[in-house]
Amino acid sequence: MRKFLIISLIATLCLPLSAQVTEKEKEVRSQHQDTTLGWKAGGSFALTFSQSAYSNWVGGGDNAISGISDLNLFLKKIGKNSAWENTLQVRYGMQQLKQEQLKKTDDLINFTTKYGYKASKNWYYSALATFTTQMTPGYSSDDENLKISNFMAPAYLFISVGMDYKWKDHFSLFLSPLTSKTIFVMDQALSDSGSFGVTPGKKTRSEFGGYIKMLFRYEILKNVNFQTKLNLFSNYLEDPQNVDVFWEVLFDMKINKFLTASILTDMYYDDNTLIKYDSNGDGVPDKEGPRLQFKEIFGLGIKVDF
Repeated sequence: MRKFLIISLIATLCLPLSAQVTEKEKEVRSQHQDTTLGWKAGGSFALTFSQSAYSNWVGGGDNAISGISDLNLFLKKIGKNSAWENTLQVRYGMQQLKQEQLKKTDDLINFTTKYGYKASKNWYYSALATFTTQMTPGYSSDDENLKISNFMAPAYLFISVGMDYKWKDHFSLFLSPLTSKTIFVMDQALSDSGSFGVTPGKKTRSEFGGYIKMLFRYEILKNVNFQTKLNLFSNYLEDPQNVDVFWEVLFDMKINKFLTASILTDMYYDDNTLIKYDSNGDGVPDKEGPRLQFKEIFGLGIKVDF
């Protein structure tokens, strides 16, 4: 009987404490839900520079200066069972070599919107649209008067439905067996020449196929962030074995609150984009065909998050 009274007394004293813990847990969970659900907006703006100068340098070299601006914005709405994400990236770079005119080194406009409804813990039924183009004309490195691209020439529009796997904020894998791809070439001269796979004189080309879009980002060391994006597309209607590839890798190193250093690489392959090249090594481009495109940029500059 004595033991029963002691146990009863302890249980009675613990009930208020248990209730307090339960209420505290509910409060914390409610606060966590309030901070994760709803609308979120933000972004970043970066300016990176590189410069070289020579005076009486026996090893030779040309004075050069270059800069790249990079604006990234996002707007998303997180619901209990749904997610709507919108991103916009605008990037532009210029370079001056010796006393020559400024030349474009980078040019990108990319907008993506994706809506998903939860199917299970990490999987979402999703629909995605991506639009990509550039702002200003681009010219051949071999002939400064030969225009090879322009605003809306090309432009790419992807519309997809499929499944999206999400792991925290680090990883996303979108798989779509049903994707339409539209290529726009609105510049008349480029359209007439049949650039980017359009029929000469036409300004659009439509394709239908499968699409994979992968994103992975992680802080591998303190203030050192790694991010990679991979997009793959196969056209069911024509040469499905020739997969279009876009792969971007970014290392972003934060020096202090504003100063950053970054290394960016882009690799791009499109079977419909024909590039002139020198097949026999005589210095004169004599053939054209699809080629792997590669770009690498290292820069030091300022970055502001908001």
